[in-house]
Amino acid sequence: MNFDDPIDRRGTNCDKWDNMLSKYGVSPDDGIAMWVADTDFKPPQAALDEVQRLHDFGIFGYHKDDDGYKASICGWMDRRHNWAVDPDWIATSIGMVNGIATCINAFTEVGDGVIVFSPVYHAFHRVINANNRALVESELVIRDGVYHMDLDALAAQLDGTEKMVLFCSPHNPGGRIWTPEEQRELAAFCQKHDLLLLADEIHQDIIHPGHKHTTIALAAPEITERLIVTTAPSKVFNLAGNYTAQVIIPNERLRRKYFRQRRAFGVSSNITGINMTRAAYDHGDDYVDALRLYLDGNREILFDALAAIPGVTPMPMQATYLGWVDFRNTGMTMGEVARRIQTGARVAANHGHTFGLGGKGFMRFNIATQRAHVTEAAARLSEAFADLQ
Repeated sequence: MNFDDPIDRRGTNCDKWDNMLSKYGVSPDDGIAMWVADTDFKPPQAALDEVQRLHDFGIFGYHKDDDGYKASICGWMDRRHNWAVDPDWIATSIGMVNGIATCINAFTEVGDGVIVFSPVYHAFHRVINANNRALVESELVIRDGVYHMDLDALAAQLDGTEKMVLFCSPHNPGGRIWTPEEQRELAAFCQKHDLLLLADEIHQDIIHPGHKHTTIALAAPEITERLIVTTAPSKVFNLAGNYTAQVIIPNERLRRKYFRQRRAFGVSSNITGINMTRAAYDHGDDYVDALRLYLDGNREILFDALAAIPGVTPMPMQATYLGWVDFRNTGMTMGEVARRIQTGARVAANHGHTFGLGGKGFMRFNIATQRAHVTEAAARLSEAFADLQ
């Protein structure tokens, strides 16, 4: 796979490129989209071949989550993450956010508290609030340049109505890989306070050189009886538009509750998503290995440029393709920072406050695009803040 191959997504109803004018005032004619968390890369050839096979067959009727699909997921988890997943543990959801929302409905009641570690992926806040649960934000603290959970502070926040922790691992937007020890501490916290733990591990395959992600199912096996893990091929293989994710539930009692809620919502999977997932997981190892190296090169280019701007501090990116950058020490308002990025550099990036408590003063940059775009964005951002240097 040549990730440098130019791919023009403009005019294709692409959210990231075609919506950045209305969202950020950055024209797709000469702007660079670095916000929505998908990539500008084609998926593995095997997944594309599967689409061609479906097209040639020409029948798109009802189908089932076949044994081969689940075997592919299990094989991937075993090969890449050393996690032996039973096929019976797997449920398919219409994208990861749907899987999380289904869990919220299955395992909590209206008014119950759902805990997140903020700043965090903004869809967490959206689905918690939309389902009339109480959003409980535990603000992450920066120590040694990276985020850490403050479980003592969280314990002091609790009022007894909390029922679930929604845990982003690896962390979006901070790019943090939680250590096995940190995950065990969180597991012990959940056991002590009788909390279910829903771990979103959708970024588990996008790990930068020198780092290693451990699924919480292995880091803290004692939490298995109250654990739900969500994952998907959407981020790493750029299959988000298929809305096909996996909810993995080792505990039978929890699994029955989840499937009951899934039936109540009338959830079914789609044939393209199922088949492309199977092909990507069966044949995507080399693709992911190459992607991780490519993204690390993109990270270096963008972060070197941003770190040279006085008062700007990129957070070390251990995982994901989402750069989390601190502009708080520039002496500027975030309105001025955004103006320089959007109007000056013509780059569309996420505003940090949308990720919740602790996000103000940050911007999130998606580096999963062709290196030419990243190089150009780095040059434009340097120029937009040139007067500070």
